[in-house]
Amino acid sequence: MNTLDDTMKQFLAVQLPIQSTVSKDGLPDIGPKRSLRVYDDKTLIYNENTGGQTLKNILDGSKMAVAVIDREALDGYRFVGQPEVFSEGEPFDNAVAFANGAGMKTPKFAVLIHLEEIFTLRSGPAAGTKIAA
Repeated sequence: MNTLDDTMKQFLAVQLPIQSTVSKDGLPDIGPKRSLRVYDDKTLIYNENTGGQTLKNILDGSKMAVAVIDREALDGYRFVGQPEVFSEGEPFDNAVAFANGAGMKTPKFAVLIHLEEIFTLRSGPAAGTKIAA
């Protein structure tokens, strides 16, 4: 399954997403993405402001994983997908509008993450299990 349901969307709306990519040399990169949000039922979006290692990894072909966790509930999700970078067009316009509404600086790029797999991170024996359609 690569479609977001209402519970997943709620997690993404209230929990701080943590993203990860990998360099061409295999070095992991991980960090928070406070602008990461739902774009549509099969896509996430975030504003790329730094143009640092994460962006370099994406431009070099890395997939992206995003984790959101509710620590108190011991529940969460891991989303895996292929990122796509935009400096113009509707995704970029969405990123600029989001930044303006949130009091953030204008992004350098918008990044869409086209979801390919979703996993549960709920505590227990099912943790890390791919969620089936």
